[in-house]
Amino acid sequence: MLGSLNTRVMLEYLPAIWQGFLSTLMLSAAGFAGALALGIVACALSIQPLRWLRLSATAYVDAIRATPLLAQLYFLYFGLPRLGVVLPEALIGVVALSLNSGAYVAEIIRSGILAISRGQVEAAISSGMTYLQRMRLIILPQALRPTISPLIGQAIVLVKDSSLLSLISVVELTRAGQMIAIDRFMPVEGLVATALAYLLLYYLLKLVAGAWSHQNRLPGPA
Repeated sequence: MLGSLNTRVMLEYLPAIWQGFLSTLMLSAAGFAGALALGIVACALSIQPLRWLRLSATAYVDAIRATPLLAQLYFLYFGLPRLGVVLPEALIGVVALSLNSGAYVAEIIRSGILAISRGQVEAAISSGMTYLQRMRLIILPQALRPTISPLIGQAIVLVKDSSLLSLISVVELTRAGQMIAIDRFMPVEGLVATALAYLLLYYLLKLVAGAWSHQNRLPGPA
């Protein structure tokens, strides 16, 4: 089957694949930015002394990690209009990616925070720092540095998960590959072109992770 691969058709659709590549890159970047913000907030709540705040963060993390991204995506896509909230498909996709990845980011950052010695936190408290000041000046700067590599690993997972957005008609890399199958009845060519583009994205992110790990002498993601 691969021996009869029509590379001419793949090259003909290269502009569409490139546009899908850029779209996936932008959607993934927006989704990961949202995930990072949600993850930091959820992590901060999970280590709060107030029990109801900890429970709310735990409920969010557990609910997201216990359900597949596809179910979450469909819930937002079909559920929000029933509540009178109509959003563009691309925005719904970014929200779904942010909510899903944010739960994993929260756990990654929490592990970094728990690795900080209790003495530093007590010293910050004794110096009169508020909770927000401790988080901004002492805890988060130290917690984020060793978690950069696993965060990039989570970004790689998010890029691959973004392929599900094609199911709600978002024009991204997978959707662009489907165009070859639909227009030319050549599913193999579409799948191969899409896979190569995702492989390129993967190695770009892995290169960033490897450069950071080497610079900071941290173990990179597998």
